[in-house]
Amino acid sequence: MKQLDAKAKQLRARKIQQLGDLVVAVGADTLTLEVLAGALLAAVDTKESSAKEAWRKRGASFFQRTSHGRSGAGGNSRGATESPGDAASARDADRP
Repeated sequence: MKQLDAKAKQLRARKIQQLGDLVVAVGADTLTLEVLAGALLAAVDTKESSAKEAWRKRGASFFQRTSHGRSGAGGNSRGATESPGDAASARDADRP
């Protein structure tokens, strides 16, 4: 049981790290916490499938752009070939 709890904590910590990396990678770390929370809540609450599909396409495009020049190893069926942390590194490398 302790091993399961430890694994669950490890997975949660990894997910939190990846979400933080994603926030930085897309530049949302420049928003206030209130604005970011409001935007996320609006996304969660939306019932419009067309809006969600547009967001999905934009997100897929973002990951494809940030993975330009990388091999397809480790990619998923939606075309993302890196973790959000890798995307943050790619974005930061493009900054002056």
